[in-house]
Amino acid sequence: MTEDILKKIKQLPPLPESAMQIEAVYQNPESTFNDMVKILERDPLLTADILKAANSPLYGFSREINAISQAVGLFGMGTVRGFALASIVKKSFSLDLSPYGINSDMFSLLSKKQHGVTTAWCLRKEGKLLGILSPAAFLVEIGKVLIAQQIIADKTQQKFKDALLSLQDVEAAEREVVGVDTPEVSATVFEHWRFESGLINVIRNCQNPDDAKDEYKKAAQILQVVRVAVPINGVVTEASISKAKELIVKYGLDMESFDKAIENA
Repeated sequence: MTEDILKKIKQLPPLPESAMQIEAVYQNPESTFNDMVKILERDPLLTADILKAANSPLYGFSREINAISQAVGLFGMGTVRGFALASIVKKSFSLDLSPYGINSDMFSLLSKKQHGVTTAWCLRKEGKLLGILSPAAFLVEIGKVLIAQQIIADKTQQKFKDALLSLQDVEAAEREVVGVDTPEVSATVFEHWRFESGLINVIRNCQNPDDAKDEYKKAAQILQVVRVAVPINGVVTEASISKAKELIVKYGLDMESFDKAIENA
């Protein structure tokens, strides 16, 4: 981690009380469905954000979700926690992704698509992993915000653009120009905010899942596949799907569920 990026992370404001309450409920093994619903219902703006996210066509539900209790019932506490944390965390950042050639709307769509594919892929057969994968898929790209800030501050936009063109690999270009990549920055942000170690481990190792702890390897593999399938511009192509499927075969993941999940992306 570079000193400049680490300084930016240390200057981030603490997460609001609502995020801490959501985490406390989620991490408490004695908490119930109703405990999570009560916490979320206290914040009308957050409730609206969650319901808007839950009603995205990416998730394939045919009927409208109009209550938090309904969202928690359909998606589970882990996934709704992901909706909530994504909404809260992204409001903590000033977004200027221009070095990547995308705007804030495109960045938001990228996160939504990556989360949508992850959730649709895992909801029925890997539901237990969604407690980590849901916030990971929503938040893994947040490191790009700080990397973009550093590129702008260093006035290395053209150098970064050239690296993207020559390397054809976003993380490789980040490492060449800034000295650190998105997963490492994102993981360090969540360490700063004291998120659980499993989420941090999955995000940090989503480029190299074999480096993840054994209990988190599969989640890191899934996150890597989804990031390959849904690239930075949010446009899923035959080429990106083909590369993702190569990884699915390599890791022995569920191809049939992935095919269904990617249809709505």
